[in-house]
Order: sequence, then structure tokens, then C-alpha cells
Amino acid sequence: MTAKVHSSVLAGVSARPVEVEVDVAGGLPHFAIVGLPDGAVRESKDRVRSALINSGLQFPAARITVNLAPASLRKEGASFDLAIAVALLAADTKMAAESLRGLVVAGELALDGRLKGIQGALPVALAARRAGRTRLIVPRENGPEAGLGGVASVLGASTLAEVVAYLRGEGDLPPVRVDAQALLAQEASAHDVDLSEVRGQAAAKRALEVAAAGGHNFLLVGPPGSGKTMLVRRLPTILPALTLEEALECTAVHSVAGLLDGRPLVATRPLRAPHHTATEAALLGGGRPIRPGEVALAHRGVLFLDELPEFPIRTLEALRQPIEDDRLVVSRVGQTCVFPTRVMLACAMNPCPCGHAGDPTHSCSCPPLAAERYRRRLSGPLLDRIDLHVEVPALPRDELLASAPGELSAAVRARVSAARARQRARLRRPGVPSNASMRPREIEEHCRLDAAARRVLEVGIDKLGLSARAHVRVLKVARTIADLAERDVLLAADVAEALQYRTLDRRSA
Repeated sequence: MTAKVHSSVLAGVSARPVEVEVDVAGGLPHFAIVGLPDGAVRESKDRVRSALINSGLQFPAARITVNLAPASLRKEGASFDLAIAVALLAADTKMAAESLRGLVVAGELALDGRLKGIQGALPVALAARRAGRTRLIVPRENGPEAGLGGVASVLGASTLAEVVAYLRGEGDLPPVRVDAQALLAQEASAHDVDLSEVRGQAAAKRALEVAAAGGHNFLLVGPPGSGKTMLVRRLPTILPALTLEEALECTAVHSVAGLLDGRPLVATRPLRAPHHTATEAALLGGGRPIRPGEVALAHRGVLFLDELPEFPIRTLEALRQPIEDDRLVVSRVGQTCVFPTRVMLACAMNPCPCGHAGDPTHSCSCPPLAAERYRRRLSGPLLDRIDLHVEVPALPRDELLASAPGELSAAVRARVSAARARQRARLRRPGVPSNASMRPREIEEHCRLDAAARRVLEVGIDKLGLSARAHVRVLKVARTIADLAERDVLLAADVAEALQYRTLDRRSA
């Protein structure tokens, strides 16, 4: 006899439906899995056999063929174990086929019949909902995550025996109940740092606020110990809280990568800070199966590249397109995956190899022109995609020893959130737009300059030699500065401040 159970396979940060068909026929005992399985899927037959026997269930001594359809789609991972076991029992008449209607099953089996957690439970649930399935069975530890996917009934099980008893009508599996909004509100403020902890650096804090308000990429330039990393680490505390839709997007990426660490929902904006020795594949994604890299893991959050000139040039240049397009297409032989990459790029660097060029308290030990060669490791096209270049000087003694705390992150976040609200109302398109994502037509409509502001911009372009892309970035930043001041019109002061955030352009000029 034959039986069919629905499951899913991960493809990037989404899941695609897979039909697990099992045929049990007479003949010499044999167990074959077809349908383009990888090594982990082929090994399922050994896990399924042991799990059935150790759960007190009979393993049929027959010719067993498992087909994973569509056959042209590569199947990867151990999440088909439970679906194969259930379909095998149904094909061997140990279970009524009616009990499988509208059901999606995903889970890895231990040899003793326990169910182990899987990666990508949320994408599996979302795929089940899109396919019109009404029930989903997953390992119990994946229940809260899968419950966010919107399937009518999500059931968590601990063992194969529990699943079989439920499908035979001999037992029950408690449905998973998840209040996503309550979960988001509970964890959204879980920050253990605050912007008030940063002493001094008023200009850098102002630039950080402008970057957060408009979603702009930025680069901090300063000597070691000036507070660059400390500032970036506190950037998520002043960004607007994630919406539920954004939180689900982040959760799907982290679930596929296996980085949820027991959390059902990623409720705070991620901050990813890869080391400068990270490979191109680690940053962009890859492997077999293809898994998201650091830029996708930072989706809806911050990607922090410290010691920017130390990154390989090829790696930095490869980041240009995903940062610009908000999506990354990773293509390998036989597979193409699309990852979301709507990130704020935060970078930091020293002014020279020793770090003390221009520092009045330390002498620079670099050879002549070393600082210029150090900065030239960053290409013009890459710097054009960074909206703000900000100097972070070493703190004077008085500011360093000051006891008065700075402004709290909550107060800055309120201004940032208000500015973002103005941008959403003005741009009126899906995807939670910000000034950094404005299109040419929107820039022309919303960044109009009066005569004084235009003159300031013209002088800045002439003196700094700004490219066309850098000129557009200046307009976007000026628009954000006006939004923070709750103004609809761009003033000359807004343009002048935006031009001040082009440190490296000024040095080149």
C-alpha cells in the first residue's frame, strides 16, 4: 500500500512544500529513499527503523520505497524523519489515512523515539499556512516558534509514540498557544546597555541619532579608546521597536541559521559584529545547504564592521549590492536562495595604522603617507554608500572624568521614533520605509531646497568633489535632520550639518 504525508524543505529563509510518499510492497526487505535526498535524508532510514522499534511499534519486513516530491528539488536535513515514520505506518495499515488530511509533519527522530528540535520551524509553519494546511506537528521545543506562523492548530510532541497515539485517536496532543504581541512587548526592551553610559562625544551622539532616525549607514573615525565601539553597541537601544512583522522576519532568518537559542521570537533589533577575518561566505551566506550570513542575520538591525580597513577588499566590495538593494541572491549549482538584507551598516576605523594620527595626546608612529594609504583601502563606491562619516576624537580628561550621566536612550528613541513616523506618513509605501531608502522621485519631491540651502549644497559639492551618489546621500541626511526638528522644509543649516558628516570627503579635498 501507499500513503502520503506533507512536510517542508528549507530554501533560504522560506520553506517549500514536500510530499513524503511511502510504498510498502512484498519482496525481500529493502529500504530506499528517492527524490534527490542528501546524506542526512538518506540516513533517515536507520533513524526511523530504530525509533519505531524502540517505541514499541512494528517495522515492516518488506520492500519500502520513500519518494520525496517534487523529485527535482534537493532535500536536505533530518526534519523528514517524523514524516517518513508516520507515512510508513500509514502505508503498512497501522494508521488510518483520513487522520493525515490537512496535516504537515516535521521533526528529527532520536534512536529511542524522542523528537529533536529542528531549524526553520517558523518558515515551515508559514509554508503550511500558505498551502492551506490546518494542522502542524513539530517537536515540542519548536512549538512556540511554530505557533507564530498562523496555522490553525500547532501541536507539539515529545516522542514518536505520542504522535502515533494522537493520529490513531488513542491520545491527545495539547495545541500550542502563543500571544505574539505580548511576547514582543515583553522582550522588546531587553537591553543591558544605555546611551547615557557614554561620556562626552556630543557630536558623535548627535550623528548616531541622525543615523538612527533615517536608517542611514555611518562610519566612525577616531583613535583607539575614543568610544566608537561603545557608541555602536548602544545603537539598537535608540532604534524604534520592531513591529510584529519585522520581528517575524528576523525570527525566520535566525531560525534557519539555528541561532534562536530557545527564544520563540527575536523581539529586539539584532546587532551582528563579525570579526575582520570573516570570510566572504560567512558575511554573505553560503555553504551546503545554503545558510544565511552575517548581513542577513542583521536584517532589520545593525551590521557592525569594526576595524573596517582590515577587512579584505573583495569582501567589502561584495557587500555593496546587498546594502543597496536590501536583498541578497546567493546562487550555487542547483540552488538559488534570496535573503533579506535591510540593515544599517555601522563601521568604525582608526585614522591610521597606529591609530593616533591627529590625536593631540599621542604622537603618530606611522611612516609618511601611511594614513592616506590606510584610508585608500576603502574604495570610493563603498564610501559613497555610507551616508555619514563622523570623527570621534579622544576624550579630554575633564569629559572622561565627568560624573554627570548623558541623555537616556529612551529619550533619544522617542525623537527617533517620531522622525520615523513622519517618514512613513510622507513616503506611504509598505516595508516600513525610511529616508535612507528614498527613491529618486521621492528625493525630488521631498528634498526641495530654497536658494540659501541650494547655495550651501553647491559650495559643498564644489569644495568636496562629491559624486552624484554622495550628493544624494547628503540630501537624504538633510531630510532626516529636518524631520528630527519637525520641519517640512529643508534649511541651509540642515544641508550644512549633512555636509559636516562627510569627514573622509573633507580630508580628501
